[in-house]
Amino acid sequence: MRVFRITVAAAAFAVFAILAQTQTRPAAPGAAQPQSRPAAGPANIAVIDSSAFSDEKAGIARVMNAMRQIEAKFQPLRNELRGMRDRLNTMRADIQKKQAIQDAKMTAQQAEEAERLDVQIKRKAEDAQASYQKESLALLEPLQRDIGNALNAYAQAKNISLLIDVNRVPVVYAANSLDITKDFIAEYNRTHPATGAPARP
Repeated sequence: MRVFRITVAAAAFAVFAILAQTQTRPAAPGAAQPQSRPAAGPANIAVIDSSAFSDEKAGIARVMNAMRQIEAKFQPLRNELRGMRDRLNTMRADIQKKQAIQDAKMTAQQAEEAERLDVQIKRKAEDAQASYQKESLALLEPLQRDIGNALNAYAQAKNISLLIDVNRVPVVYAANSLDITKDFIAEYNRTHPATGAPARP
Protein backbone atom coordinates (compact mmCIF):
# COMPACT_ATOMS: atom_id res chain seq x y z
CA MET A 1 0.00 0.00 0.00
CA ARG A 2 1.40 3.29 -1.00
CA VAL A 3 0.41 5.76 1.63
CA PHE A 4 2.64 8.75 1.21
CA ARG A 5 2.83 10.81 -1.95
CA ILE A 6 6.28 12.36 -1.66
CA THR A 7 7.63 12.93 -5.15
CA VAL A 8 11.28 12.98 -6.06
CA ALA A 9 11.06 16.66 -6.90
CA ALA A 10 9.44 17.53 -3.59
CA ALA A 11 12.02 15.57 -1.64
CA ALA A 12 14.88 17.13 -3.59
CA PHE A 13 13.44 20.61 -3.03
CA ALA A 14 13.21 19.96 0.70
CA VAL A 15 16.81 18.74 0.86
CA PHE A 16 18.08 21.69 -1.15
CA ALA A 17 16.12 24.06 1.11
CA ILE A 18 17.83 22.56 4.13
CA LEU A 19 21.24 22.82 2.47
CA ALA A 20 20.54 26.44 1.54
CA GLN A 21 19.92 27.26 5.19
CA THR A 22 23.25 25.83 6.25
CA GLN A 23 25.46 27.36 3.55
CA THR A 24 26.74 30.94 3.41
CA ARG A 25 28.22 32.91 0.54
CA PRO A 26 31.65 34.55 0.91
CA ALA A 27 31.34 38.30 1.39
CA ALA A 28 32.45 40.49 -1.50
CA PRO A 29 35.58 42.61 -0.86
CA GLY A 30 34.66 45.87 0.83
CA ALA A 31 31.07 44.83 1.42
CA ALA A 32 29.53 45.50 4.79
CA GLN A 33 29.63 42.47 7.00
CA PRO A 34 26.12 41.31 7.93
CA GLN A 35 25.29 40.71 11.53
CA SER A 36 26.27 37.21 12.53
CA ARG A 37 23.46 34.77 13.06
CA PRO A 38 23.60 31.45 14.84
CA ALA A 39 24.19 28.58 12.44
CA ALA A 40 21.17 26.46 11.68
CA GLY A 41 21.22 23.11 13.43
CA PRO A 42 21.34 19.89 11.42
CA ALA A 43 17.99 18.75 10.08
CA ASN A 44 16.48 15.67 11.68
CA ILE A 45 15.93 13.39 8.68
CA ALA A 46 14.32 9.94 8.78
CA VAL A 47 13.17 7.35 6.28
CA ILE A 48 10.24 4.95 6.29
CA ASP A 49 9.19 2.09 4.03
CA SER A 50 5.41 2.17 3.66
CA SER A 51 5.42 -1.17 1.81
CA ALA A 52 6.12 -2.79 5.19
CA PHE A 53 2.70 -1.66 6.44
CA SER A 54 1.10 -4.58 4.61
CA ASP A 55 3.64 -7.17 5.73
CA GLU A 56 1.67 -10.19 6.89
CA LYS A 57 3.77 -10.79 10.02
CA ALA A 58 5.31 -7.44 10.95
CA GLY A 59 2.94 -4.92 9.34
CA ILE A 60 0.10 -2.75 10.62
CA ALA A 61 -2.60 -4.95 12.09
CA ARG A 62 -5.48 -2.81 10.82
CA VAL A 63 -4.13 -2.95 7.28
CA MET A 64 -3.87 -6.73 7.41
CA ASN A 65 -7.38 -7.04 8.87
CA ALA A 66 -8.79 -4.86 6.10
CA MET A 67 -7.02 -6.87 3.41
CA ARG A 68 -8.23 -10.17 4.91
CA GLN A 69 -11.76 -8.79 5.03
CA ILE A 70 -11.64 -7.90 1.32
CA GLU A 71 -10.08 -11.24 0.37
CA ALA A 72 -12.71 -13.19 2.34
CA LYS A 73 -15.53 -11.27 0.68
CA PHE A 74 -14.29 -11.98 -2.84
CA GLN A 75 -13.07 -15.54 -2.30
CA PRO A 76 -16.43 -17.13 -3.29
CA LEU A 77 -16.38 -15.16 -6.54
CA ARG A 78 -12.81 -16.28 -7.23
CA ASN A 79 -13.84 -19.88 -6.63
CA GLU A 80 -16.78 -19.47 -9.00
CA LEU A 81 -14.55 -18.06 -11.74
CA ARG A 82 -12.03 -20.83 -11.20
CA GLY A 83 -14.79 -23.42 -11.57
CA MET A 84 -16.03 -21.76 -14.76
CA ARG A 85 -12.52 -21.79 -16.24
CA ASP A 86 -12.08 -25.44 -15.33
CA ARG A 87 -15.39 -26.22 -17.05
CA LEU A 88 -14.31 -24.28 -20.14
CA ASN A 89 -11.00 -26.15 -20.30
CA THR A 90 -12.84 -29.45 -19.99
CA MET A 91 -15.26 -28.47 -22.78
CA ARG A 92 -12.43 -27.47 -25.11
CA ALA A 93 -10.47 -30.63 -24.40
CA ASP A 94 -13.60 -32.70 -25.07
CA ILE A 95 -14.19 -30.88 -28.37
CA GLN A 96 -10.59 -31.49 -29.40
CA LYS A 97 -10.89 -35.15 -28.56
CA LYS A 98 -14.22 -35.83 -30.31
CA GLN A 99 -14.15 -33.53 -33.33
CA ALA A 100 -12.63 -36.20 -35.55
CA ILE A 101 -15.25 -38.83 -34.71
CA GLN A 102 -18.50 -36.89 -34.22
CA ASP A 103 -20.80 -34.91 -36.47
CA ALA A 104 -19.41 -31.53 -37.54
CA LYS A 105 -22.67 -29.81 -36.58
CA MET A 106 -22.37 -31.16 -33.03
CA THR A 107 -18.77 -29.96 -32.84
CA ALA A 108 -19.82 -26.49 -34.03
CA GLN A 109 -22.57 -26.32 -31.38
CA GLN A 110 -20.12 -27.34 -28.66
CA ALA A 111 -17.61 -24.75 -29.87
CA GLU A 112 -20.27 -22.03 -29.76
CA GLU A 113 -21.23 -23.05 -26.23
CA ALA A 114 -17.60 -22.91 -25.18
CA GLU A 115 -17.23 -19.48 -26.76
CA ARG A 116 -20.30 -18.18 -24.90
CA LEU A 117 -18.87 -19.47 -21.64
CA ASP A 118 -15.54 -17.83 -22.42
CA VAL A 119 -17.25 -14.46 -22.98
CA GLN A 120 -19.25 -14.92 -19.77
CA ILE A 121 -16.07 -15.60 -17.80
CA LYS A 122 -14.33 -12.52 -19.18
CA ARG A 123 -17.27 -10.23 -18.38
CA LYS A 124 -17.67 -11.68 -14.91
CA ALA A 125 -13.95 -11.27 -14.23
CA GLU A 126 -14.01 -7.64 -15.40
CA ASP A 127 -17.01 -6.88 -13.18
CA ALA A 128 -15.33 -8.62 -10.26
CA GLN A 129 -12.13 -6.62 -10.75
CA ALA A 130 -14.03 -3.32 -10.80
CA SER A 131 -16.00 -4.30 -7.71
CA TYR A 132 -12.81 -5.41 -5.93
CA GLN A 133 -11.11 -2.08 -6.62
CA LYS A 134 -14.16 -0.14 -5.44
CA GLU A 135 -14.44 -2.13 -2.21
CA SER A 136 -10.70 -1.86 -1.56
CA LEU A 137 -10.76 1.90 -2.02
CA ALA A 138 -13.77 2.32 0.28
CA LEU A 139 -12.17 0.22 3.01
CA LEU A 140 -8.53 1.27 2.73
CA GLU A 141 -8.82 5.00 1.96
CA PRO A 142 -10.02 6.00 5.48
CA LEU A 143 -7.31 3.77 6.94
CA GLN A 144 -4.74 5.40 4.69
CA ARG A 145 -5.73 8.86 5.95
CA ASP A 146 -5.62 7.64 9.54
CA ILE A 147 -2.12 6.24 9.11
CA GLY A 148 -1.02 9.47 7.42
CA ASN A 149 -2.31 11.55 10.33
CA ALA A 150 -0.63 9.23 12.83
CA LEU A 151 2.65 9.47 10.93
CA ASN A 152 2.48 13.27 10.93
CA ALA A 153 1.93 13.24 14.69
CA TYR A 154 4.76 10.74 15.14
CA ALA A 155 7.19 12.87 13.10
CA GLN A 156 6.29 15.99 15.06
CA ALA A 157 6.68 14.19 18.38
CA LYS A 158 10.11 12.93 17.31
CA ASN A 159 11.14 16.38 15.94
CA ILE A 160 11.59 14.92 12.46
CA SER A 161 11.89 17.76 9.97
CA LEU A 162 12.10 15.63 6.81
CA LEU A 163 10.62 12.16 6.35
CA ILE A 164 11.19 10.22 3.13
CA ASP A 165 9.20 7.15 2.10
CA VAL A 166 11.72 4.87 0.37
CA ASN A 167 8.80 3.03 -1.20
CA ARG A 168 8.05 6.19 -3.19
CA VAL A 169 11.39 7.99 -3.52
CA PRO A 170 14.55 6.22 -4.74
CA VAL A 171 17.18 6.38 -1.99
CA VAL A 172 20.74 5.31 -2.76
CA TYR A 173 21.76 4.90 0.87
CA ALA A 174 20.28 5.49 4.30
CA ALA A 175 21.82 4.44 7.59
CA ASN A 176 19.78 1.95 9.59
CA SER A 177 19.54 4.50 12.38
CA LEU A 178 17.40 6.71 10.11
CA ASP A 179 14.79 4.00 9.46
CA ILE A 180 11.74 4.51 11.67
CA THR A 181 9.54 1.91 9.95
CA LYS A 182 9.51 -0.72 12.70
CA ASP A 183 9.20 1.85 15.47
CA PHE A 184 6.27 3.61 13.80
CA ILE A 185 4.45 0.34 13.07
CA ALA A 186 4.87 -0.74 16.70
CA GLU A 187 3.66 2.66 17.90
CA TYR A 188 0.66 2.65 15.55
CA ASN A 189 -0.33 -0.91 16.49
CA ARG A 190 -0.11 0.05 20.18
CA THR A 191 -2.17 3.23 19.88
CA HIS A 192 -4.54 1.94 17.17
CA PRO A 193 -5.44 -1.64 18.10
CA ALA A 194 -6.73 -3.90 15.38
CA THR A 195 -10.14 -4.16 17.02
CA GLY A 196 -10.79 -0.49 16.19
CA ALA A 197 -10.92 1.12 12.77
CA PRO A 198 -11.41 4.59 11.34
CA ALA A 199 -14.99 5.38 10.44
CA ARG A 200 -15.95 4.74 6.83
CA PRO A 201 -17.24 7.75 4.92
